[in-house]
Amino acid sequence: MRVPHKFTAEFDDDNLLARAGLVPVMVLAESAGLSGLAREHVTVPGSSGSNADVKVPSLVAGMLAGADSISGMDLLRHGGMDRAFTARRAPTTLGTHLRGYTFGHVRQLDAVASRVLTGLAARVPGMLAGGDEVAFVDIDDTIRTTHGYAKQGAGYGYSGMNGLSAQVAAVSTLQAAPVIAGIRLRRGAAASAHGTASMIGGALATAKRAGVSGMVTVRADSAYFQHATVAAARRGGAHFSITARMNPSVVGRDLSHSRARLGGHQVSPRDLRGGRAAVDLRCRGRRGRVHRLHLPQAG
Repeated sequence: MRVPHKFTAEFDDDNLLARAGLVPVMVLAESAGLSGLAREHVTVPGSSGSNADVKVPSLVAGMLAGADSISGMDLLRHGGMDRAFTARRAPTTLGTHLRGYTFGHVRQLDAVASRVLTGLAARVPGMLAGGDEVAFVDIDDTIRTTHGYAKQGAGYGYSGMNGLSAQVAAVSTLQAAPVIAGIRLRRGAAASAHGTASMIGGALATAKRAGVSGMVTVRADSAYFQHATVAAARRGGAHFSITARMNPSVVGRDLSHSRARLGGHQVSPRDLRGGRAAVDLRCRGRRGRVHRLHLPQAG
């Protein structure tokens, strides 16, 4: 038996749902206010921006169902999906809507996502259980490979792959799995810590609105070993745990007679709970051997 070289399959049974799991998921999203928030906050100009309260949930549903391209959004119209969902839009319409976005509109989507997460936390028991005691905000980036030379923003970053760089901030507790509090897609050659301050600030604010009231610690690897990361954590009232670079200019410095600037404040070595530490957050360079550095919030 052989598989033909040209073969396509399509789910077109009007009596069946290939992705029935979308029904409870989108019911929960609607109860958290997804459509209303999109209508209130997303203001793309022109006809492409009309009915954002329909188009944004459609894009969310398509991605949840596995669509990884605009044409893939057609899965929302297969089989009996028209019986489960109304006011759907064609993939071309959704693509036109996305092409009308600027960075400001992306920030509008950030506002929607933050408020939806807050709504979900109020409806899903235990989503951030234990947040009244201890919580963590982890920030990191990843490279997503792209194909073709015309992909906007694609480039070669530290991984050596041609793609786009995604920065993610996740909130977790000792009792709850991580939930994404912020995500941003950047050009492939962007530095890992590019945009750190706004990402951490937004994630901390989202965590508080979602019910996190205990001690919060921002955690990051050596790519985020810089002043902006510490300053953003301090402004948000959080502690921080950063993997420090083992640069010769930083390692082994005796700080017993010096003071370090952290987040715009002068901090003595006594505040760092130890006489020897690496705290020169202005140093730059490639990632090398690292060690863990725990610095409490100076009070």
